[in-house]
Amino acid sequence: MELGGVGEIWYNRGMRILAIESSCDETAAAVVEDGTRILSNVVVSQIDIFAEYGGVIPEVAARSHLEAILPVVHKALDDAGLTKGDIDAIAVTHTPGLLGSLLIGTLTARMLAILWGKPLYAVHHLKSHIYANWLEDSTSPEISSSTDALLARGMLNTARSATPVSLNSLDAEVSWLERSRQKPEFPLVALVVSGGHTQLIYMRDHNQFEIIGTTRDDAVGECFDKVAKILGLPYPGGPSIDKAALEGGAEKYKLPHPKVEGLDFSFSGLKTAVLRAVQVELGVPISTPSYELAGMLTEQQRADFAASFQKTACEILLEKLEIALERHPEARSVVVAGGVSASAVLKQKVLEALLGVSESKNEFVSGAREGELRVFFPERRFAGDNAAMVGAAAYFEIQAGVEPTDPYELSIAPRSVIG
Repeated sequence: MELGGVGEIWYNRGMRILAIESSCDETAAAVVEDGTRILSNVVVSQIDIFAEYGGVIPEVAARSHLEAILPVVHKALDDAGLTKGDIDAIAVTHTPGLLGSLLIGTLTARMLAILWGKPLYAVHHLKSHIYANWLEDSTSPEISSSTDALLARGMLNTARSATPVSLNSLDAEVSWLERSRQKPEFPLVALVVSGGHTQLIYMRDHNQFEIIGTTRDDAVGECFDKVAKILGLPYPGGPSIDKAALEGGAEKYKLPHPKVEGLDFSFSGLKTAVLRAVQVELGVPISTPSYELAGMLTEQQRADFAASFQKTACEILLEKLEIALERHPEARSVVVAGGVSASAVLKQKVLEALLGVSESKNEFVSGAREGELRVFFPERRFAGDNAAMVGAAAYFEIQAGVEPTDPYELSIAPRSVIG
C-alpha cells in the first residue's frame, strides 16, 4: 500500500496514528498526533486474571485480547473524538511477544488498514518502550502548581541545571515543568527494562538502534516476578516488591552482583541467591521447595528481602549503564524505559549517580557529572505496555522514511531483536 494522499491531509493539523498493542497481557489502543501528543490512550489489563496464577498463561491472554480488542479500538476513537476518516495511519506491535496475543493485535490492524484504506506500520515492542519518553498526554487535566502534584506525575524528564533548583516557589515550579517537557537529544543510551527484556541500546538518531548489552538469561522484570513468588508477594512482582520494600531494610541481606563481562546482564543467579538466602534465614534445607517458603516468613523478613533484592537488582542495572556511558561519552541523553522504569528505587539511584540529584526536602540538586546530560523516565502510566508508545514509535519511523507494510503480507515474530 502507498501512503497516498496522507501528506495533504495531515500537514496542516498533525499526523494522527491509531496504534494497537497486544504483545502480552494488555489490550491497548491509542490515537497519537505527531508522535508526542496523546489524543486517547485505552488499556485493558489482564493482571487481575493472572494474579491468581502468578504469571501469564498465553492461551488465556489471547482469548482475553479477542474479547477486548474491538471495544478498545472503538473507545480509543471515541475518546479522541475522531472517526476513521480522521486517522492517517495505523500502527501495531508485531514483535516480540506471545504468539497468540500478537496475532489478535496484528490481525485487527491488518483488517482495519484494508477496510479503511490506511497505511500500516509494524512496530518493534522495544522501540515503542523507548519512545514512551516522547509522549505528552493532552487528555490530562491541567497540572497543579504544587510540588506534590509534579512529583506524583513522575516528571523526572529534566536537564541537569547549573545551580540547585528548589520547587518551593511558583517560578521554580514553572521552570521545572518546562524542563520536564524537553525531549531526549541524540546520541543517547537507552536502558530498556521489562518483564521480558533487559537491554542497553545506543541510538545515534531516530530509528537507529544498536544493541550494546543484553541479558544472558532472565530479564530483570522476570527476576522481580520470580522473587516475588518466593516471598509470597502478588503478581506482578515489580510493584509488589516496590511496596513491600518500603517497610524493609535494604542492607539486611547481602546479595551478589553477577560477574558478567562487558555490558551484558545476568539475573538468574540473583534469583537463586535470594532463594538460598531465604532458606538459610528460615533454617530449612536447600531441598525445601520454594513455594513452601512464603508461609514461613514474617512480614518483616519479607519486607527486608524485598528491599535487599530491589536494591541489588537496581545497582546491577546502574553499574552497566555507567559503563555504557563511559564507552559513549558523546551521549547527550539517557533514556530509561519499560515496566521496571517505574521503580522508585531505580529512579532514585540513576538520578543520584548520573545527575547527583537529591530528592530530599523537595530539592533537585545538580550533580558532579561534567557536561550536559539529560536523564529521562516515562511517566509511570506509560512505563508498562500501552498503545500510545506504539504510535509514537511509528511516527518517528515514518519521519525516518520507513515504508508502510503490506497488510496482506504482515506476519508476527514472537522472538526478534531490535534493529
